[in-house]
Amino acid sequence: MTDDTFATEVLDTPGPVLVDFWAPWCQPCLKLAPVLSELAAEYGDRLRVVALDVDENPDTTQAYGVVSIPTMILFQDGAAVSSIVGARPKPALAAQLATLVP
Repeated sequence: MTDDTFATEVLDTPGPVLVDFWAPWCQPCLKLAPVLSELAAEYGDRLRVVALDVDENPDTTQAYGVVSIPTMILFQDGAAVSSIVGARPKPALAAQLATLVP
């Protein structure tokens, strides 16, 4: 996903979309990626998970005030409703998402 496709892929998408703000040099981000893939598979159609490279897409990164990575922002019907800063173990992240995604 890019700054140019963010609106289409996140803001115009009905339902929950979790955006992972990351960078390829960020070790916690790289460790979190497979966890997010597993959660995306477990949630199926109930949650869309996408990633945005902060170095390649500064406009969206700045627009949402991302200053530390990894940062995940949950959008519901185009509106940012919650953010999670920092890598979390899968059980902790799953528990947090369970309160936000039906």
